[in-house]
Amino acid sequence: KKIFLAPAMNVQMWLHASNQENINKLKNFGYNIIGPEIGDMACGEYGEGKMTEPENIFNYINEYFRHLERNNGFKALVTAGPTHEYIDPVRFISNKSSGKQGYEIAKSLKNNGFTTTLISGPTNLDPIDGVNLIKVNSAQEMFRKSLQCLPVDVAVFSAAVADYKVKNKEKEKIKKKENMDLTLEKNVDILKHISNHNSLRPKLVVGFAAETNELRKNSLKKLSEKNCDWIIANDVSNSEIGFNSEFNKVSIFYKNKSEEIIPKMKKSSIAKEIV
Repeated sequence: KKIFLAPAMNVQMWLHASNQENINKLKNFGYNIIGPEIGDMACGEYGEGKMTEPENIFNYINEYFRHLERNNGFKALVTAGPTHEYIDPVRFISNKSSGKQGYEIAKSLKNNGFTTTLISGPTNLDPIDGVNLIKVNSAQEMFRKSLQCLPVDVAVFSAAVADYKVKNKEKEKIKKKENMDLTLEKNVDILKHISNHNSLRPKLVVGFAAETNELRKNSLKKLSEKNCDWIIANDVSNSEIGFNSEFNKVSIFYKNKSEEIIPKMKKSSIAKEIV
């Protein structure tokens, strides 16, 4: 359930570092904070800490429910996690994606009234109540399931899909050798295919870019080449954010090449900012 808090206190109490730290914790837990306002206080001081007027609190919560009603009937598709491209029955090519950011985006979309489907590669994450979860292993499976879920209004492709797969997967476990050569071939580009699908293209297509260098340049290139509406990029070379971290920091690049930066915060909070 959604919880709204309307704090009110002396300006010095409100601005105190320990209080601000606790407010941020509450936000990261999913609480909605209304106010406080700047004005005269009962203690005689002036500043930030005055309780928001009851009528404005009512209007804020009422607008939240109206927002849910407006989104009711809209469909969203989210992909998350890595893919496994098998070499033989026990070995595969993959990456370090945990799927956490994609799961949080799916949860946020659901909480905002969207009928949400989450297509997930292999992760250790729990299913989300109210979200239709489809589990897959390979990029080809994710591609097939994504097509089956169309049409949708919004599609967020946050999965870290393997760019390559093994051309000839072995049916039996490969025995240990001194050397072994693998022939790889390009995987299907799910984002590019769906973003250019004239009849079933979602109204909003969002791609993700996990970069280690030249984040802006590479993200704008991907935005253009994939024909998507947004690219959400993060620097995965920073161990404090991105893969396997509870935190993230992202840049959103829009069609007009403008950029919006969301500072480091928990992935749940990043998801709320995105949605």
